[in-house]
This record gives sequence, structure tokens and C-alpha cells, in this order.
Amino acid sequence: MGQGHRLNFRICSVIWVFTKRSVIAILACMRNSYFLRVWIVLFVLNMGLTKPLQASNFGRPVTPRGKLSVDEEETISTFKNSVKSVVYITSIAVKRDAFSFNIMKIPQGTGSGYIWDQNGHIITNLHVIQGGQAAQITLSDQSKWDAKLVGFDRDKDIAVLKITAPKSALKPVAVGTSSDLLVGQKVYAIGNPFGFDYTLTTGVISALNREIESASNKPISGCIQTDAFINPGNSGGPLLDSAGRVIGMNTAIYTPTGGSVGIGFAVPIDTINRIVGEIITHGQVERPMLGIRQAEDYQAARLGIESGVLILEVLDNTGAAKAGLQPTYQTDDGRIVLGDIITNINNKPIQNTADLYKALDQYSVGDKLQVTLLRGKKKVTLTITLQPRVEQ
Repeated sequence: MGQGHRLNFRICSVIWVFTKRSVIAILACMRNSYFLRVWIVLFVLNMGLTKPLQASNFGRPVTPRGKLSVDEEETISTFKNSVKSVVYITSIAVKRDAFSFNIMKIPQGTGSGYIWDQNGHIITNLHVIQGGQAAQITLSDQSKWDAKLVGFDRDKDIAVLKITAPKSALKPVAVGTSSDLLVGQKVYAIGNPFGFDYTLTTGVISALNREIESASNKPISGCIQTDAFINPGNSGGPLLDSAGRVIGMNTAIYTPTGGSVGIGFAVPIDTINRIVGEIITHGQVERPMLGIRQAEDYQAARLGIESGVLILEVLDNTGAAKAGLQPTYQTDDGRIVLGDIITNINNKPIQNTADLYKALDQYSVGDKLQVTLLRGKKKVTLTITLQPRVEQ
């Protein structure tokens, strides 16, 4: 047998073993039939494709995991029971196209929120929707609804929206209390960090009665600190306890890097409950005021005032004006005469503007306060009736 024949024989043997069909082996030996050889290749490939690989022939067998732990089951249950109450919020800027002059809706930012009641009220942080002219709410069933702003409290970073979704699509959150929380309690945060909707993170209450600053530079007292990871997009979402009740609203993080480092803050639910009720009822927050415009702390420090709040201006027809508080003024020869310095309200020391805001937060419109002032070198105590400061 010649070399060419021996080569053909080897090819035939290989094809014989691979296909296990004698007829293909014989046909392959026919060197001058190009179309037959093409047909053979396609036939063999077809055989391979019609015989899927068996998973049991590759990798290792799967080990059964057994039952979930009690802690895992509780976490899963809390998420399933609460996720339908959480919403995805898109803040929208309305702009006019420069060429067509058509009105365009452009997503401005995203955040989280939660369903407050079956009347369609949605709670979120004011900073989530601030800067946009409209907002769109996405429910857990992926339906989208245009939202109307009912009202807000800039000092507490709280906003109330409303949608017209049917009651069957609205599952309100279970409302808890922040008055009896303990450090070490387990908490859950559900939100939409970086646009990844309905993300769950877990942690514990790391500390209580923290203070953060709102967008209006006013202190938000009584905040809950947690190590549950909170990232951009989580703002406005609920912080839940192990019973699935809302105990706070995720609002801010401390971060030297821009991402979460396990130090997050939530506005307490007791504050939210009080303010939201007022907004839904009246459309605005009626916050008490003395009727003054005070100096910033750094301004007072430059004037040599180490403690207390310096009054720059007394507003007309207010409790402060009626009680006779004195403002700062400039004489004809250019000399600055400092106004009254508030040092005490109802026997509580006032060392700076944050103390003043926190003190006023404890009272309502119509309450009478005993305000102790430093007027020159004399101490004076006056009674001031609080009047409403309507949120603008």
C-alpha cells in the first residue's frame, strides 16, 4: 500500500472511531469527492451538537446546604414584607430644546422613598428632589407615576409627595417609634444605591441622639447612627427595625472618600411622624420663632462674643419686638453698638445658634418663653410669645 493510501487509511480510521459509522469512513476515503467530505464534516458537527454535554461529567457534585439560619430567615422575611412599601424616585428637570423648542424631561437625580398611606403620600428627603421641577415615582411593580409636591420641611430635610396610584398598588410602611431604641439593635436599610433598585443592607444601631446639619444649616437632633451601608441613592429610604417597622429615614453619611464607610445617619421616625402629619394636614410646617435675625457664630466670635447668640435685627410685629429685644446698630459716627445677647431660654444655657434652634424645637407657636439676655453688662430676663415661621 502506497503512502497516499496509508494516509487515507489513517484518516478513515480516525473518522471511524469518532463517528462509529462505517458508511462515513468509507465515503471519506473517496479523495476526489469534495462535496462528500464537506457533507461528512457537517454531519459529524451535527452529531456533536445534538448530544449535549452531561453536567455530571464535569465539575464536582453540589453539596446540599440544609436549612437557612433563623437570622437569615428573619432578614428575608423582613425584606419581603417591606420591599413593596419602598419606591424609586427620579428627580426631573424640565428644559426646552434649543432647536425644536419642545419641552424635554431630563432625569436630574435618583433616590428612595416609602409609601406613607393609601392616599398616595410618599415620604423622602427634600434633597432627593431639590433642584428638579418634577418627580417620578416607580413602585415595586415597576409602574411609574408623576408626583406632586405636598409640602416640605427644609430644616429637617423632609418632603411629602403624592401620587394617584390605586390603593391596591399602595402598601404603606409599618410605622414604629424612635423613643425606645437601643444601641446594638439590628436594623435594615432598603433603597436604590447608585440606581440599583431595591437593595438591602443590614447593620446595627451604632449610636443614638447624633446631630447632623440640614441643607438650611439648621441642626437635626436625635438622629440614629448605623453601620448599615448607605450610599448615594439610599437617601429617603426607610431604616427598619427587626419587626419591619420604620424607625428612621436614611439621610446622610460621614465619608472621607465619597462612598459609605459604615457611618450613616437617619432622621428619627418620631420627628418624621410629627412633621409629616402637619404637612399633610396644612400643606406646610408651622415652626415657632422668636422674631429675630441672629449673627452667625463665626461673626459673633470676631466681635469678641465667646458664648451666646447675638441679635442683629428684631423683626417688626413679632414676639421679640413686643418684648423689647434690642438689635445691633451703627451710630452716626460709624460706631457699632452690639445688640442683646441671648444666654438662656427657660433656664437652659444658649451658647451658640445650634443651642437656640434646638431649644425652639421643643416649643410650639403660642408658648411663652423666659429669655435671659446680656444687654451691655447687665442681665435682663424678658417674656416672649412665640409666633409662627411659615416654611417658604
